[in-house]
Amino acid sequence: MRPRLVIVGAGPRGTGVLERIAANAPALYAGDGLDIHLVDPYPPGGGRIWREAQSPLLWMNSMAEDVTMFTDETVETEGPVRPGPALDTWSGLPGQTFPGRQIQGGYLRWVYEHTLAALPGDFTVRHHRARAVRLSEGPGGVQQIHLEGRAEPLEAEAVVLTLGHLDAEPDAEQRELTAYAERHRLLHLPPDFTADSDLSALAPGEPVLVRGFGLAFVDLMVLLTEGRGGSYEKEPGAPGGLRYVPSGREPVLHVGSRRGVPYHSKIGYPWTGANPPLPRFLGPEQVEELRARPGGFDFRREVWPLIAKELGFAHYHRLFTAHPERTGLDWAAFEKRYAALAPEDFPTPADPGRPPGRELRDLLDRAGVDPADRLDLAVRDRPLRGMRHDSFDGLQSALRGYVAADLDRSHDPAHSPDLAVFLGLLSVYGQLARLGDTGTDWHGFFSYLASGPPGPRLRQLLALSRAGIVRFLGAGLTVAREDGVFRARSSSVPGAHLDARALVEARLPEPHLGRTRDLLLRALYAEDAVASPEGLLAVDPADGRLRRTGGGTHPRRFALGPHTDARSSGAFTRPRTNSPAFRQNDAAARALLCLLREPAARAAA
Repeated sequence: MRPRLVIVGAGPRGTGVLERIAANAPALYAGDGLDIHLVDPYPPGGGRIWREAQSPLLWMNSMAEDVTMFTDETVETEGPVRPGPALDTWSGLPGQTFPGRQIQGGYLRWVYEHTLAALPGDFTVRHHRARAVRLSEGPGGVQQIHLEGRAEPLEAEAVVLTLGHLDAEPDAEQRELTAYAERHRLLHLPPDFTADSDLSALAPGEPVLVRGFGLAFVDLMVLLTEGRGGSYEKEPGAPGGLRYVPSGREPVLHVGSRRGVPYHSKIGYPWTGANPPLPRFLGPEQVEELRARPGGFDFRREVWPLIAKELGFAHYHRLFTAHPERTGLDWAAFEKRYAALAPEDFPTPADPGRPPGRELRDLLDRAGVDPADRLDLAVRDRPLRGMRHDSFDGLQSALRGYVAADLDRSHDPAHSPDLAVFLGLLSVYGQLARLGDTGTDWHGFFSYLASGPPGPRLRQLLALSRAGIVRFLGAGLTVAREDGVFRARSSSVPGAHLDARALVEARLPEPHLGRTRDLLLRALYAEDAVASPEGLLAVDPADGRLRRTGGGTHPRRFALGPHTDARSSGAFTRPRTNSPAFRQNDAAARALLCLLREPAARAAA
């Protein structure tokens, strides 16, 4: 009998694993062919999130030149590098275009088809348009994958779960909000994938509370404005240079969040000159030392300061090498003194309000670094901290000024240390993937700084604010259930509140095993799988094997992606950034091929 492999989830992560199988098979696999089964109700390549069948109004938040599914010489893998075109080369779009998601779906479909053609001739691939609902184990360790609507399970020697982002049952607060809405005939939309949400109940002109100011909000904004017939016209001299022409079908979106501001705009200029030599202070050596500690480590006390020092190094390397006229010390001398600083000298977002250590302040003073050129992650993370306004009306112009200033800064190469910090964030993310579950604060900080919307979307936001379609609520947003309505308050406008009969949670569901709607994962969680403290599926970061409740890992079950505690920043990535996702895919593919290549090895496993 030919060996069999099942990959549950045929989106970009599953496609990436398949690509690494194709790349490694010539050197590692000398068996009698391999039958691969892909299980996913959505099309292979794009999967649910990146399927081609979605609104053409929705964009990627990455430029075409920053998206690839192929390895290059920077990716540290044991398997071979198999170069391929990035999205801009494949599509013919200018590199700094923000493509629509339909285009990305087409690219991913092509990568999938290209990968199929690269597999050895005796490999077969079959796509099952169904959901996997349970995973069991048969005689001899054979894995049995039960599909919705099918009596007999698929059987295989190994299975990989590349499930991507998943729906989740609401937590206690969301259940209470929904019940309150039902009692008072209100509307509550819990966390969801905005492109799949039914927004038809949001009536024209109706005030809608929106909690969340990230990418899910941007999608909501687009679908409820341009998606309802609105349009933009150029208006030179206006903030953002645009004027919104409403259709009359838009609701009024009152938006706030913990930070009270949108994610930082994508950088709008190219990188020039030498990259900062990363990693410098948070690299494999430091990660292995943290992993080896018998009692574990405290992320806030021991890891955050290393992150702050690493990001500061990227920032000041760029400042001193690209803008030396703004410094008064030779870079080599500064670097030597900087390296000697204790990580505790660096304030972090986990300790807001704590000033930099005296040694760091003294070094920056001696180097003649202007306060405006100094990196303060806590201030960058919470720009509205301490700011107060007398009314929501007074807040609007202040927030428009903030967004306009962020746009100007992100498109001005004079602030290129910001782009160096972005490269530092990618480097840090690649290292932290080896530590397992690092909690939600780091991922939120990373997304806020590194995964914000394209500049044109923020220009549209400014136009919508001026048109009164979007209203800002500020930071520290809370939503109460009072007097038969949803009542919003924020720390930015003390004493004021705003009432509405509709509330939208503009964020993705949390990937928690205890609340996931994925039946297969729920069953695993109830049986043998281990959950991290944050509720993620615990895996061996070396190759993605599932951890077991009795200790050790399962020899035939693997998982990769955002539902695991070894999640990386994305299934696809910028070229030449040593993508952690590509490294994980390669390690899992090689482990799978070694497991499947010989009957004796399969039996021993």
